[in-house]
Amino acid sequence: MFKLSSLAALLVAGSLISAPAFAQSKAYATVNGKAIPQTVYDAFLAEQKAQGAPDSPELKNAIREELIRRELLSQEAAKKGLDKKPEVRGQMELARQAVLIRSFMGDYVRSHPVSDAQLKSDYEQLKKSLGSTEYKARHILVEKEDDAKAIIAKLDKGEKFATLAKQSLDPGSKDKGGELEWSAPTAYVKPFGDTLTTLKKGEYTKTPVKTDYGFHVIQLEDSRPLTPPPFEQVKPQLQQRATQMQVESLIKDLRAKAKVN
Repeated sequence: MFKLSSLAALLVAGSLISAPAFAQSKAYATVNGKAIPQTVYDAFLAEQKAQGAPDSPELKNAIREELIRRELLSQEAAKKGLDKKPEVRGQMELARQAVLIRSFMGDYVRSHPVSDAQLKSDYEQLKKSLGSTEYKARHILVEKEDDAKAIIAKLDKGEKFATLAKQSLDPGSKDKGGELEWSAPTAYVKPFGDTLTTLKKGEYTKTPVKTDYGFHVIQLEDSRPLTPPPFEQVKPQLQQRATQMQVESLIKDLRAKAKVN
């Protein structure tokens, strides 16, 4: 038994395409005298195959029944005038746009491939930004500066950092004694990362460190040389990032040229 994925957006979008456009496509089937275009069937089949469904008579029969079912329900909705309701037409237009945008973006990405040379350049820049050292730290986050100062005073008197960390506002580290993962300074907000690089092993900050999250007391547990992952390992992420940047640049350029009233 095949479970057909939902293609409501695609099929709804198809209902908004003009009749002359559909007239150029032969009918795949007719339901109560209304044609289901071959193009809709082809799109549905391609979508299922792209999701891993094997091309088989069982799949094709399942798609046929699903398209007939949807056409029947669409006809009933139209009889009730639901396709004339402003909110429904608005949703249909959004679905039509989504299909067009997906098609355009797929074509744009295929026709503007990111070269290996660019990816390797991005990789070298990333390595440079990470630096040569990574750090293992603990921190305690509180809302008020006075609270952070009080924690520092307790540390000065010999209280354990891990014990004091239980009052931290950071849910991810408070129950681990404030412990954070090995990370490069750039993985943190700038005031935090900059402070981390000034500490020696075992030291904690003598003044609170302010960030957008509140006030931190930071202790450096250890540091070690940073070994970045090899290029081939991070190439897919670099590819995705470069593609996203290309798309954002395209949208920015289109927006700058557009006349919007």
